[in-house]
Formats: sequence, structure tokens, C-alpha cells
Amino acid sequence: MRLKIYHETRYRFENPVSYGLQQLRKTPKTNTQQRVLTWQTQVTGGRKELVFDDYHNNVIELISFDRGTTDLLVTSAGEVEMTDSHGIVGRHRGPAPLWLYQRETERTRARAGVRALVKQAGGDGDLDRLHSLLPLITQAVDYETGVSWPYWTAEDALEEGRGVCQDHAHIFIACARDMGFAARYVSGYLLMDDRIEQEAMHAWAEAHVEGLGWVGFDVSNGISPDTRYVRVATGLDYSDAAPVSGTRVGGDAESLDVRIEVQAQQ
Repeated sequence: MRLKIYHETRYRFENPVSYGLQQLRKTPKTNTQQRVLTWQTQVTGGRKELVFDDYHNNVIELISFDRGTTDLLVTSAGEVEMTDSHGIVGRHRGPAPLWLYQRETERTRARAGVRALVKQAGGDGDLDRLHSLLPLITQAVDYETGVSWPYWTAEDALEEGRGVCQDHAHIFIACARDMGFAARYVSGYLLMDDRIEQEAMHAWAEAHVEGLGWVGFDVSNGISPDTRYVRVATGLDYSDAAPVSGTRVGGDAESLDVRIEVQAQQ
């Protein structure tokens, strides 16, 4: 299946920006599940300074703001051909070593709530145990948009009992690491069944399973990723895979609009 993707991010400021840099993580890479046919990023109100791969093997586009701008528009678009691998990404590829993904972060630290879920995980073998986490997490944390914050930890979401795909991913990662697995956060694009336009990228997790390599788990939808999922960026948690991160001077009273379209091509 071939997916066509359009991702638009627009910043508006009441006061002009004096200086600003943004790191974009919106570009997918070719791997065993996907082949990038075309991809292009365009910037209005700024410029692309350089492109590089970070230590998680993510494509990073560094964008600068034009001095004095009050409107920055970034559009990324392209087509990706998908192959179903039943969620299996395969062997680990550097430059970050595999053991790094066993390290907990503040967002994925295993505390009482996470450890309680791990104790309930069952099944025969590593893969079954990891899959058993999916219903346990969704029973503990209802999916509800607009209720969580980007800085929430896995324990915050468990205590609240509500969250979004980012929270589900962090909880799964915390559980998997507590069980002894290397695990990582994944951001990407998802073809939805009921609409083309979306307001945000999707998030899921991957765990490294002996004999299979990296395997994807989408807690929010209760499945392993299929041909509707386009992988973009990975990391220890959301902060490593965020679509946009950076800094600026000036540009007070910011408003941000995001528009994403994902549709299947015939």
C-alpha cells in the first residue's frame, strides 16, 4: 500500500521573532516496513540550515527563523510505500547501542503503578508477555484527547486514569524496561479509518525481543503496527522523538496550528 502524507505547521506571533531555531523530526526513513518514494520540506518565514541524522538514527532538519518574522510556515509532504511485517522492524541498527534503550528516563521511570501492571503480565514467552501489557494499560488509562500534558510521566497518566497515545507509549516502555527489555518511543503517521485530516502525529512503542529484533506495539489501538503506520522518529521517550523542538528569542503571544493529512493512494 502507498500512503500520501501532508504535514503543515504554522506559527504566528504578535511580536516579531529576533532569533529562533527549530529541530524537525517529520521525515520518515526507508526500512524493512516502508520505502520512502518522495519527501520534501518547505519553509516560509525561515530557512532550512542543515539536515543530519541524530544518534537515534532520526532525520533532523534544522530550521531558522527569519529575523523579524511574525509568521513561520513549515510543510512536509511525500509518499511512502508500505509492506506488512506484522510489526517486526528487525535487528537493531546504531549508532546508539541497544543497551541504551534499557535506561529509564523521568517520563518512563517504573514506580508503583507500573510495577503493578508488570506483575499482572502473563503469557508464554517474551512476545506474549509484551502483548499482554496492551489491554492492561488501556484498562488502567482510558484514551481521552486533551486531558494530558507533554511533560506527564507514565505514573502521572496511571494516577489520572486518562491519557493519549503518548502516555500509553510511555507506560508500555516503562513496563517493558522493568521486565528487562530494551524499549523505545516511536512517533509517526497513521492512516485513520474514518478521516484523512488529523491534528497530531501518532505515537507507539517498540521492544527488542530475542530472535525477532525490534517489534512494535500500539497500545492505544491494541495491535502491532501494520501497513497504516509510517515510522518517523524513535528515542528513549517523547523528548527524543518530538516532531518539533527548539528555542527562540522574541515572538511573544505564539499561536500554533498543525494540519496533517494521511491518505491511501490507489
